[in-house]
Amino acid sequence: MRLPSLPWFLLALPAIALAGGFKHVDHKHWTDKYDHHFRKHSKHYFGPLVNWRWFKAQGIAESGLKPKARSKAGAMGLMQILPSTFEEIRKKNPALLDLKEPKWNIAAGIYYDRYLYDKWKFLGTETRQRLFFAFASYNAGYRRIRKAYNKSAKKLEEVNKWEQVEPYAPGATRHYVKRIRKLMQTTL
Repeated sequence: MRLPSLPWFLLALPAIALAGGFKHVDHKHWTDKYDHHFRKHSKHYFGPLVNWRWFKAQGIAESGLKPKARSKAGAMGLMQILPSTFEEIRKKNPALLDLKEPKWNIAAGIYYDRYLYDKWKFLGTETRQRLFFAFASYNAGYRRIRKAYNKSAKKLEEVNKWEQVEPYAPGATRHYVKRIRKLMQTTL
């Protein structure tokens, strides 16, 4: 006995659902509750250089914009900052009061992004590329991404794009940067 075949579009539904898994940073799926803080601290630490939505996309990648998120490693909040990192940041920014408070968590995360962004100044490359290196460093640590950069530099004459270093970065970090880029709908 032959079973009736399913219409072709029913078979395609799971693939369509998976393809839509990355909603743009401005999609209604993502709350705009913290947008003011992302705008304010992006402007404070990066000026008009960088679209604040990059940091919201990072917050989505880190925690899904959940202020009470906590990792197995102990990272906390929207931007998933370790308490030890927050204390280091507070030494230079004593006004940042509470890691658990979304506005301070966002401020600390964007401050740390700027710190990492400045470490990649030697690349002499455009803003967006340095931002990708900063995001990768935020995720995996500056030293680990610098090692990936050094491996790439041994094989290439000039290294100034994330795509040149990406193959040498940890898999989770490659996925992290790709996710942020997809949320911003930039070409990969």
